[in-house]
Amino acid sequence: MNTIDCRNMACPAPVITVKKALEQHGEIQVQLDDGAPRENVTRFASNRGFEVHEDRLDNGWTVSIKPVSNPQTAHPASEPDEAVFMITSNRLGDGPEELGRLLMKNFIFTLLESRNLPSRMLFLNSGVRLTTEGSDVLDALDKLAGMGVEILSCGLCLDFFDIKDKLHSGATTNMLTIVETVLSTARVIRL
Repeated sequence: MNTIDCRNMACPAPVITVKKALEQHGEIQVQLDDGAPRENVTRFASNRGFEVHEDRLDNGWTVSIKPVSNPQTAHPASEPDEAVFMITSNRLGDGPEELGRLLMKNFIFTLLESRNLPSRMLFLNSGVRLTTEGSDVLDALDKLAGMGVEILSCGLCLDFFDIKDKLHSGATTNMLTIVETVLSTARVIRL
């Protein structure tokens, strides 16, 4: 069984590393720090139908992850229907601004590792700052676009912040397209 060391990794790196290792090897042992890294990896593997066994160590945990021996007991994540993300801020949540920006950055980078991508990402209000020159997530947004996600930024919002000429990722859109997208999509998820 392959062993990977995910100690001293910041979120979401342990889960992404485990996801890739499971795709490659199917069965792994992973070394993790206590707390969120262990909890997140265990939940990730369990939710995807893997057996998880945890062993406490002096300096963290060793978690063994393998396919369920009885496939009828597995409960893998289901495929969601079409979704659109409406991103209305350049940060995630209402807490400290620095934390909110870090969370949004991690969210967008982690989205690259998902099998279930939204069909579109609509950027409005200060969310348009994520698609313009100087944003930390431009490469990730360009990769998402290359994976088939349509990246659209509100033209009125870009004009309001006087950054229309700095749009770097995706295209400019208008409120009519935004309204039609919202009304014709199975799920609109506001971030």
